[in-house]
Amino acid sequence: MVSLLDNLIDEVGDNENHPLSSLMETIGSLIETYESQYIKEIAGNPIVALNALMEEHGLKQSDLSEIGSQGVVSEILSGKRQLNVRQIKMLANRFHVSPAVFI
Repeated sequence: MVSLLDNLIDEVGDNENHPLSSLMETIGSLIETYESQYIKEIAGNPIVALNALMEEHGLKQSDLSEIGSQGVVSEILSGKRQLNVRQIKMLANRFHVSPAVFI
């Protein structure tokens, strides 16, 4: 399923209007549910990790436009919104870290 999700992410990218977008989100949710039930949680905080990576790379909220508008980024960093599968994949690629860092 993770391999299928990776392929969908490559196909759909950040196009929320893509016909496979909802399938990608559904599979991501199913994987998240499975992992929460059967895989031991990695201790860490995705918001703390993102803030640390932004600081390390000298980035501001506006520099993360690939995950959403500055308002969306602000909501993520304040904990009002969680990262979705697409955003996690993009951040992992941008910072060259495992997606687990943001889960």
